[in-house]
Amino acid sequence: MFGYYRLAAAVPNLRVADPAFNARQIIGQLAEAAAAGAGTVVFPELSVTGYSCGDLFFQTALQKAAAQELASLARATVEHPVIAIVGLPVLIGSRLYNVAAVLQNGRVQALVPKTQLPNYREFAEKRYFSAGASLDGRTVRLDAFDYDIPAGTDLLFDGGGNFQFGVELCEDLWCVVPPSCRQALNGAKLLFNLAACTEAPGKAAGRRERVVQQSRRCSAGYLFASAGIDESSTDTVHAGHALIAANGELLAENDRFQRSGSLIYADIDVDRLNNIRLSDTSFNDQPAGTGCRRIMLGSVPEAPDWHYASLVRQPFVPPPGPAQTEQLQDIVAIQCAGLAKRFLHTRAERLILGVSGGLDSTLALLIGCQTLQLLELPNDRLLALTLPGFGTSSRTYHNATALCRQLGVELREISIRDACLQHFRDIGHDPALTDTTYENAQARERTQILMDVANQQNGLLLGTGDLSEIALGWSTYNGDHMSMYAVNASIPKTLIPALLTHLGGSGGEAVAAILRDIIDTPVSPELLPTDGDGNLQQKTEELIGPYELHDFFLYHFINFNAEPAKLEALARQAFDGIYPAGQIRRSLKLFLQRFFRQQFKRSCSPDGPKAGSISLSPRAGYKMPSDASPDAWLAGLEQ
Repeated sequence: MFGYYRLAAAVPNLRVADPAFNARQIIGQLAEAAAAGAGTVVFPELSVTGYSCGDLFFQTALQKAAAQELASLARATVEHPVIAIVGLPVLIGSRLYNVAAVLQNGRVQALVPKTQLPNYREFAEKRYFSAGASLDGRTVRLDAFDYDIPAGTDLLFDGGGNFQFGVELCEDLWCVVPPSCRQALNGAKLLFNLAACTEAPGKAAGRRERVVQQSRRCSAGYLFASAGIDESSTDTVHAGHALIAANGELLAENDRFQRSGSLIYADIDVDRLNNIRLSDTSFNDQPAGTGCRRIMLGSVPEAPDWHYASLVRQPFVPPPGPAQTEQLQDIVAIQCAGLAKRFLHTRAERLILGVSGGLDSTLALLIGCQTLQLLELPNDRLLALTLPGFGTSSRTYHNATALCRQLGVELREISIRDACLQHFRDIGHDPALTDTTYENAQARERTQILMDVANQQNGLLLGTGDLSEIALGWSTYNGDHMSMYAVNASIPKTLIPALLTHLGGSGGEAVAAILRDIIDTPVSPELLPTDGDGNLQQKTEELIGPYELHDFFLYHFINFNAEPAKLEALARQAFDGIYPAGQIRRSLKLFLQRFFRQQFKRSCSPDGPKAGSISLSPRAGYKMPSDASPDAWLAGLEQ
């Protein structure tokens, strides 16, 4: 489905030196994985014999039994149509190799030998096995098979489309330049590791970190399956650690020390990995080194559904926990550092800000205060202006003024009503006609006042517009679109509540209570008159759709170049039961139309710090022509 493939990492039960028993366990997990829709399953290192056979590896009986069961495992991939990657010792000539066998459609498609052979006290592999590079460029004929089998460390596997993968074994990942790096540079989007790691306190954390880091370094999916508790415990213990990561994100992990084996899955977006590489010049600038032989496999089916896909509804918002706190602190620090630099560089004496009681201006207010504290200046160096107009509600007005008083900033009120009425008379506009002119005149009047007060006070006017509004062009050109420094320029709307909650934690209960009510207030530009009871007549999300949908589209559109049909499918899965399909499609159409047609506003946007994964700055962010047509994208949505 749209480039997603279901992959599995398996840790079967095992008897040391009993290939027949082990093959049955592997086939059982193959059947289970195939029934779950997996396209590929990776098993631990030497999973056919067990890793801890010791000098029994020299025994002809064990070697022959392993070869015989390799044939039965290959046949099983006909009944259970998946790619199986299993580990076993293979005798080639007078040398024994620790290999990964890639099986599909009833055949052994290739043998990948281990590149790095450890020589530890607990297990000296060089005692038994030969280094794999000696097989590069070769094919081999094994006694149990009537066809030649490609063998070597120089193999790359191709299952059609963007489904290309490489294989390495355990210690290979821990060497200075893992084979998976070369495989990735030669086109592998998926990397499989067959391992047999012994356990020690703290070792699992380092293993997990290594797998996640390698997936990020290679912009790839990385699957790791390590030998389980049934290995010999003569001197060491194995725990059966299985991990699946993609581009620096851990997607799945099993519980170690399971006594019944384990099987974990993840649906990995391989097309996304390819798109990440497309825009990652540091990846593409790396030399691929010596080439890889390409092994053409039968086509691999995409995932049948989204059951194991990591689809987050609010991808800009870090998940709760210590990591969230750290990331929110980093965002605030970046905003404050950028503002402090601009404040000092311009030799401004004050910060100027229009406050409305909405999310955006509240965040800018808190960032302004934090920046002044960083510079060891009092909060009253920030001048906040409330500029009530025809649509200002009592709720937002009182929240804005109460928060300013709690924070100790200077607060000034200037009504824009009379000035706007005079402006309407000047241009011959009927104030009863509440159209675009009526709305934009208020936004531009506010900006005029703020700019002039900034000049008067030798101040720096803070912009309040957020990333979501900038993406949609949801601002008045040369009104709230303009400022002297846009501190929220890379902060999406869905992230602001988390930032306000984070910043309000140190302000006392009075500040926290105001912030909670601001978060709960419907988003509105407040440019149309309120009703007779003072309630809002204008709610942004009723006009353009939910911001969490637009932020979801923006995240996948910019970061991964997702096509419109895929954006819709991802959103329908992520928001299943929350928004109906029709609403998702309408919101997506509007997103695409506005993103293209409002680029002219972004082409002349003020400076602002990049504090997240996306910037739409025309200088250091997203670059596109102001007159590009959205028709090809809209047509793709209709297909």
